[in-house]
Amino acid sequence: MSARFTRLNARFPHKRVFITGAGSGLGLEVAKALAADGWTLGLFDRNLERLTTVEAQFAEAGVKVVAYPGDVTQADELTVAVNSFAATHDGLDVMINNAGVAGGGSMMEVSLEDWRWIIDINVMGVVHGSRAAIPHLQRNGSGLLINVASAAAFASAPGMISYNATKAAVVSISETLVNELRPVGTQVSVVMPTFFRSSLLETFRGPAHARLLANKATQRSEYPVEQAAQDLLTASADGRTYIVLPKAARTMWRMKRWMPLRFLDRVRDFTQRQPQTD
Repeated sequence: MSARFTRLNARFPHKRVFITGAGSGLGLEVAKALAADGWTLGLFDRNLERLTTVEAQFAEAGVKVVAYPGDVTQADELTVAVNSFAATHDGLDVMINNAGVAGGGSMMEVSLEDWRWIIDINVMGVVHGSRAAIPHLQRNGSGLLINVASAAAFASAPGMISYNATKAAVVSISETLVNELRPVGTQVSVVMPTFFRSSLLETFRGPAHARLLANKATQRSEYPVEQAAQDLLTASADGRTYIVLPKAARTMWRMKRWMPLRFLDRVRDFTQRQPQTD
């Protein structure tokens, strides 16, 4: 086995990681990437069937893995799982808050029920995961907390208001934690990828036209999820706080920071040019 993440492995020789939303998509690809380097995996997902299949596949390949079925909206379930993993493996090195869902629609199109649903998962899921992991990470004096947001957090495209807002909240939580956890030696990174093909749209809630646009953007993407997993691990090992993926998207990130109103004009113009139907 040839190690691909030598810097990450050197920082965390015990190689213990806990990943939420690990049954599919980006979470699963991150798990696969770390498993190839000999990491011990704690996998958390609400889809029991997928999780069971993934656990069996990893175990058959000789990977050290423990799967925990549960819901990130339930703080007790996630805390018990993280505590169990850390107790079983004498600690925790890396926590990845990856679980999330997709939503679309304008302010008046998104129901209050769907607002509560997406906030509970995308925002409170990160809160619950962070609160569960931080005591273990800070005990090491060298922990790593990775929160998966989205480029939607800064792009703020119209018609994606609930998703944009929740992912912006993940960025803000992460930025706050950077300074809260710096004194105890825990690094915090926030990942902001653009569209890539994954199972995220299976969870989508919103009007048909919003789903159609999101699906088209996903299908047009030439950025594979496997590459996104490798890139976020490499960048976090390098100590980066803001991880915008792919590399080409960093131009958008810089433009939003330096020329925010011009950036919003560009986003609006781009969105208006997109066809609404097939």
